Amino acid sequence: MVKAPCQDIVMNIIPAIQATLAAELVGLGISQVQVAKALSVAPSAISQYLSGKRGYRIVFDDEIMVIIKNLAKEIQTKNLSEEELERKFCEICGVIRGTEGCSLSCKE
Repeated sequence: MVKAPCQDIVMNIIPAIQATLAAELVGLGISQVQVAKALSVAPSAISQYLSGKRGYRIVFDDEIMVIIKNLAKEIQTKNLSEEELERKFCEICGVIRGTEGCSLSCKE
């Protein structure tokens, strides 16, 4: 069976972004429960991200880490809507993939 690029994004990249973002948010003093709510995931997912049981397969380069750290600060200071957060994830994914976003699912 052919493995589509979006499979890798869903299985590896998005969880790695969430894990890294969760660690940044907790580092900023936000509780795991609040991080779970902000990222629309279960608190158990945040616990797994922080313990390295989930989303640990990718180590991001400095450019991506700056983007994720900036997003963490933005989440800390603003109440981003799901749509805004979704767009930010698409932007990060686009930078990782070397494009301006996922051409099929991300909307401008």
